[in-house]
Amino acid sequence: MRYSATTVMLPQLDLEEQAALLQRLGFDGIEWRVRRVSEEQRAQGFSEWGAHKNDLTPENFLANAPRMKQVAADHGLAIAGLATNPSADDLEQVKLLAEGAAACGAPFVRVGCPRRYDRTVDYNEIYEEAVEAYGKAVEVVSSFGVKTALEIHGYTIHPSASLAHRLVSHWPPEKVCVIYDPQNMVMDGYETTELALELLGPYVGHVHAGGHRPVEKGADETGTTEWEWPGCPMAEGLYDYRRMMKKLKAMGYGGFISIEDFRPLPPEEKLSEGIAYLRRLEAALD
Repeated sequence: MRYSATTVMLPQLDLEEQAALLQRLGFDGIEWRVRRVSEEQRAQGFSEWGAHKNDLTPENFLANAPRMKQVAADHGLAIAGLATNPSADDLEQVKLLAEGAAACGAPFVRVGCPRRYDRTVDYNEIYEEAVEAYGKAVEVVSSFGVKTALEIHGYTIHPSASLAHRLVSHWPPEKVCVIYDPQNMVMDGYETTELALELLGPYVGHVHAGGHRPVEKGADETGTTEWEWPGCPMAEGLYDYRRMMKKLKAMGYGGFISIEDFRPLPPEEKLSEGIAYLRRLEAALD
């Protein structure tokens, strides 16, 4: 298995500092964050979902691509993918990201559907819109020799493996892939690990790993228990990563497992804990 981490976790480090940290901790790859940041976010200082010291945006991506490629190589890291977030109908941004991805050697660009699922618009309407928009984005991205990646995520029309597969199956796996994200699925969209990975098959292009578990937060006025989902170590989360690792190995999966951990802890502590756990699971398979 190969392991990477998303630089979304590392807002206060620059390009070289991010790569040096992952190299020191024994990672094989790096998942660079490339996103637009508003002036309001910049004014609030560095944060995971806001401004980063490593200020990579779609607009400056191509100019920075040679440096990104060199920094990764200098630290013995492959570029595992890109933590991007354009909508499929924003073809201008999609093209900028695809150009940069091709220049730095990133295998995929993460692209979302035009609308999220918030229960106010019927799924079928959003789905038809998504198929049309996503098809256009896939053609733009694939023209640069890069894949378009759809992430399994809550509050979307693809919170499960089967719903993600329904969308990406319109195009061949040479052009589009799925980011299998089990920590998202424990909250919304869980399907049996082996079944889900068998269904996705060649569409599994990347894996995100992190931990969440349900915690009771009380009851509403009807007496119905309500839950929240705080982050936790992978070993203590609801999802069983042992099964995922075993199945990925059996499938001959050759991509990356990339750590995403947004608990309010020092990044080095979370990354060290995460990669040590995943390597223990891998060793137990032998």
